[in-house]
Amino acid sequence: MTIVVQGTWTQRRKLKTLAQRSKDRGLARRASALAALLSGQSVSDVSRTLCAARSTLYRWVSWFQLNGVKGLARSRGGRRVRTVTEQLIKTVETLVEASPQTHGYLRSTWSSELLSRALWTHHGLQVHASTVRRVLNRHGFGWRRARPTLHKRDPRKAEKLEAIRTAINDADARTEVFFVDEADIDLNPRIGFLWSRRGQQRAIPTPGQNVKHYLGGALNARTGKLVWVEHANKNTGLFLKLLEAVRRAYRRATRIVFILDNYIIHKTAAVARWLAQHPKFDLLFQPVYYPWINRIERLWKAIHDTVVNGSVKARDIGSRARISDVQ
Repeated sequence: MTIVVQGTWTQRRKLKTLAQRSKDRGLARRASALAALLSGQSVSDVSRTLCAARSTLYRWVSWFQLNGVKGLARSRGGRRVRTVTEQLIKTVETLVEASPQTHGYLRSTWSSELLSRALWTHHGLQVHASTVRRVLNRHGFGWRRARPTLHKRDPRKAEKLEAIRTAINDADARTEVFFVDEADIDLNPRIGFLWSRRGQQRAIPTPGQNVKHYLGGALNARTGKLVWVEHANKNTGLFLKLLEAVRRAYRRATRIVFILDNYIIHKTAAVARWLAQHPKFDLLFQPVYYPWINRIERLWKAIHDTVVNGSVKARDIGSRARISDVQ
């Protein structure tokens, strides 16, 4: 049987060269077969000459028709090269811990497809996205929702933290240090998550018309004693009332330090005038967007927990607010 195999003059010349000079005996045999077929010999004649099966010749012809002379070269035998190596694992972990924007991608999160592209572009590792997913699953990573956080940073964060630590650690018997903050108290209960049957939403009774009140508190960093005041509005009047309450409660102190946030009521002109008249008061502002430095925040949380579900007893509130050191 004769089959029509078309090839250019250049391809015929390369086939003859491979048949004569190739050190790969298999490649030389395949090149000889294709050169004979291109010269017009039948499949039966070439099969008898080379002692090759007709199906094998048809397979070689299909390789040649698809990829030319290069198609006759066989791939390297043996086991496939292992793709997942220690280098790949470490590189994937390093990429996941960093932001895509540090590598020039206009995204805030990594996907497996983007990780695969970054591995090839920046590290020369050609790995499919499905392999990246398997590597991440096997090494402690999961596909979960991220939490938003503020990108802003306080350039004086280290300086402010050091000032707060110094004020607490170096306070003598005549110096009092307080954690100061304000809290909102609502008549309506705060409704959060609870257990309920699926498809049924629990109803929580409320008074109907909400009434809001405000507390100002100063938690002593050494003794855990709380000085607090209440006010109808969360304004400068509330903070001034708290300053007066602390001044009266600690008349013998030669220096009183307030650790507080950057809320506007702490920096008004009226507050500045009051501080000028009472020079023993010193305000230390915590770093911006760093609320957990203020220990009184846990006291407010305990109060709000009692409003929600009554899980904290009133006598436990003060003990919960006492923390050994600044986090």
